[in-house]
Amino acid sequence: MNAAVDRIASAVLYEGYLLYPYRPSAVKNRQRFNFGVLYPRACAEPSGERWFLESELLVEGPPEGLVEARLRFLRISERQAERPAGENGGPLRFEPADQVTVDGRAYRSWQEAVECDVSLGGRTLGSLAAEPAREHRSLPAEEERELLRDHEGRVEGALRRVQQPLQVTLTASALGLGPGLCRLRLRAENTTARPFPCSARATMLEGSLVSAHVVATAAGARFVSLLEPPAELQAAAQGCTQAGNWPVLVGDRERRDTVLCSPIILYDFPEIARESAGDLFDSTEIDEILSLRVLTLSEEEKREVRESDERARALLERTESLSAADWSAMHGVLRRLCAPGEEER
Repeated sequence: MNAAVDRIASAVLYEGYLLYPYRPSAVKNRQRFNFGVLYPRACAEPSGERWFLESELLVEGPPEGLVEARLRFLRISERQAERPAGENGGPLRFEPADQVTVDGRAYRSWQEAVECDVSLGGRTLGSLAAEPAREHRSLPAEEERELLRDHEGRVEGALRRVQQPLQVTLTASALGLGPGLCRLRLRAENTTARPFPCSARATMLEGSLVSAHVVATAAGARFVSLLEPPAELQAAAQGCTQAGNWPVLVGDRERRDTVLCSPIILYDFPEIARESAGDLFDSTEIDEILSLRVLTLSEEEKREVRESDERARALLERTESLSAADWSAMHGVLRRLCAPGEEER
């Protein structure tokens, strides 16, 4: 994945990861991870939630053309603050706490996220038409404890991070529609078998694929725009169905070798505005508005932001350091409309 495509895919991956006002105690926007959630099938089917995504794409190329697919998602990590329990000098034990303060810094219980992916290596269109390809990945449960020491090296607390097991399946198949044209079907499933309490969304998220999306690439073949297909392929494009995603072309306009199956609606060849100072994790808002709102946080609220999440801390520090030129760039820009492929001035 080239750098331009990676920036778009990463923006999609972290859409909804943090929502203003970016802190655990906030009443507004407490429900994070709103986009592209694939819940465990056992929970999703009875409640009508989504446990899979499926994309149908049009590919122009010979049977020897290669395609690859990569499913990307966030895996929830529950971060539990702990304080020491027991007598001094005895075995090191801990008990849960809402937060632990070490040398004046508070460490809070909250959710974090870990980037994961499942890749389906290069397959020819001909082989996918003959037999579907499938990649299954089992992610085992993981647990780690980070000891928190003061400036003298004494253990004053800990952060225990727990990730639940996941079962993920990525499948690709192809159907020939005529000489040099086929329909590529990509399907990602959360087949996690562990029984999850399905009554609470927060618990279901522990076994979910969050911000799930697929990036498909081709070699010796090209994808067809499903938003603006050529006239002769409109009927074929309309015959493609999507479930839980919105496929758009990304990357090089001439090569048309990459598609992003996005959980949010985009247009073909989306770009990150060069005026954007950095990730705000809520791209349905305007950078300037969110950045100005960040500056209205009280000192206590800012302290909580810094203590809650490393990405939130970096966001706050970046916003507080914006220059006058940065603010001016975000305030508005007028671009000249140009034809596709024509250089912007």
